[in-house]
Amino acid sequence: MKKLLLALVYTALTAGANPAQAADADIIIPLLSGDMRKLAVHDAPVATSGAPFELADGAGHATLEDYRGKYVLVNFWATWCAPCRKEMPHLSELQSALGGKDFEVLTIATGRNSPEGIAKFFKETGISNLPRHQDPKQALASQMSIFGLPITVLIDPEGREIARLRGDADWASDSAKSMIKALIANHKDS
Repeated sequence: MKKLLLALVYTALTAGANPAQAADADIIIPLLSGDMRKLAVHDAPVATSGAPFELADGAGHATLEDYRGKYVLVNFWATWCAPCRKEMPHLSELQSALGGKDFEVLTIATGRNSPEGIAKFFKETGISNLPRHQDPKQALASQMSIFGLPITVLIDPEGREIARLRGDADWASDSAKSMIKALIANHKDS
């Protein structure tokens, strides 16, 4: 009986320790299908980096902290990356469908990518609604353990990483859109 009582107390304490995270995982996992099955959902939120990255067109610097208050899908990519070329239109479609005050797709070219090369890449792939931010010295990418491209990180409104996907994926899929919609709806209800 004592063991049962201790188990119940432990379960109650761990369940109450971070109910928002548990809710995110509970929301995300059942909605994963197709390419989204590659999404690694964290057991607990992970802190993100405070390293600055360069805003598009030399407009200054920002950090991921500047995006607090909404879900952010951060895509690390490069102009020379063939899977990035395939994936970028899907990210653009996701931004068109769901981008706004509760969600944003943030694209950050990491490593050696000239502003001209980035602009050319976006023009060739028909992208006009995503930012052309850069992390030329890979400070942000390094601190977030971004090795290989593309890697896409899902960040919650508190600024914590809750999931990560290595490689390209169809971010315009029904699975991806359903997942983001469900996260937004759950956050509004809490």
